[in-house]
This record gives sequence, structure tokens and C-alpha cells, in this order.
Amino acid sequence: MSSIDIEIQKAQKLIQEADAVLILAGAGMGVDSGLPDFRGNEGFWKAYPIAKERHLSFEALANTEWFEREPTLAWAFYGHRLNLYRDTIPHDGFRMLRELCRSKGDDYFVVTSNVDGQFQKAGFDTNQICEIHGSIHHMQCLRDQGHGVWSAEGVAVTVDIERFTAQAPLPICPRCRALARPNILMFGDWDWISSRTLAQTKRFDDWKKEVAAEKIKVAVIEIGAGTAIPSIRRISENATKQFRTSLIRINPRESQGLLGTIKLPMGGMEGIKQICLS
Repeated sequence: MSSIDIEIQKAQKLIQEADAVLILAGAGMGVDSGLPDFRGNEGFWKAYPIAKERHLSFEALANTEWFEREPTLAWAFYGHRLNLYRDTIPHDGFRMLRELCRSKGDDYFVVTSNVDGQFQKAGFDTNQICEIHGSIHHMQCLRDQGHGVWSAEGVAVTVDIERFTAQAPLPICPRCRALARPNILMFGDWDWISSRTLAQTKRFDDWKKEVAAEKIKVAVIEIGAGTAIPSIRRISENATKQFRTSLIRINPRESQGLLGTIKLPMGGMEGIKQICLS
């Protein structure tokens, strides 16, 4: 039996014995649905060649300054992603995880750094999801944080993909008619309205406290979370310590972890398929 087979068996056993599930997901979770993970400049530039022409990295473009300097470029980037995420069908791994959660009486929570809304689309309860970087499916005003956060439903952005520019009219704030922006935490972003994510975080914290107090066995499953921005990895490792369990880490290139981590060096959907088979 190979070392990978042994790790898979460990993960299956841990999941079978658990009464609740904590799912943590990074950009790698969406790759099998055809979504880009923006891994390094080459990965980002493959998805957005115009950015390569302008020598713009993901970190440089995912910045609020473009909404001020060149709003048609900013909304070309985020408008294209909004349209892409709306059109994307979650891969079969989402379904398998949803079935796993049902088998545990729907005692679960999802924490993700992804802003794509794929877990909601796959049928996970909105009240059991924490989006730590916000969501592209929600908007906020560029000028006035007091105008709050609202749904992007009905917001339409037409993007000229060849010129990589968004066509007028651009999304606007329904209260003051100023330019709107996605309710996403960007780089160098001091104006992100975090109220929606903070409410999600409180629900997550309450769930953790309840699970810990009742000494419920939790399977902690992390998928596609890298080390470049290790927010999800930190949350998963802290939760593993809190629940006194082992972390199941699915990652094709960065499966290493703390002592006791169950390391599965494979893609998201393949890893989920392996551990959910009984």
C-alpha cells in the first residue's frame, strides 16, 4: 500500500467517525470548475493577457485605486469575474461535500477565501458559510461607507474582452449614484465594508464554541488553500487544535503542514472523491 493510500484511509476513517464537518477552501477549490486560481503572474496572465501587456500582477490590479484612476479597467476585471462566476457550474466535488454534510445531520460550516459564491450555488446554507474576503455578488459605494452593502443581483456589466474595458453604464450606488465597487477585500483596501463578513465570522465562532462545548467530533477538511496568502491555512490549523483532531489538507503542491496533518497532494475534486468514498 502506498503512502498516499495510507493517508486516504486515515482521512476516510476520521470522516466516518466525525459527527460534524468543517470545510475550508482556497482558490484551488474552483480550479476543477474551470475557474482560474491566479497562482503567480503566469497563471494570472494566462487568464488575463491584457494584464501581461500592461505589466500588471494580480496584486496590482486587485486594488481599489483602479476604480478611481481607470474605472473601466477596474470593472472590466471585476465585471468579467462576476459574469464568469455567475456562469460557472460548481464541480462534482461540491456535491460530494454537500452529501457528506447531510450525512452528519447538516452540522457543518464552510469557511472560504473565495469570493465566487460557488458554495451557495452548490446548495450550502448561506448562514453556514463565512467568506473571509467578501463576495463579488455584493456591492458597496466607492464614496460613502455609510451606504452599506447590497446584493449584486440585477447588476450587469458588459466587458469588451479584446480591449479589456467595461462599457457604460458602470454599476452605481443606488443611494447617491456614485460609482459602486464589489464588496471584496482588495489589496491596500482601507474602505472595505466588513460588516457582512463580520456577521458571518460571528456565526462561525458561535458554531465552533457550541461544537467544542459539546465535544462533538469534527472532520476538518481544507481544500486548495495555498501559502502565498495563508489566511485559510491559519484558520484550519487553529480549528484543528481547538477540536483536537487531525487536519485533512488537499493541495497538489503545498500539502505539507503541522505534525499530524493528513497530506493529500492532489487536486480538489480528486481529493474530495477519494476521502468521500466509503
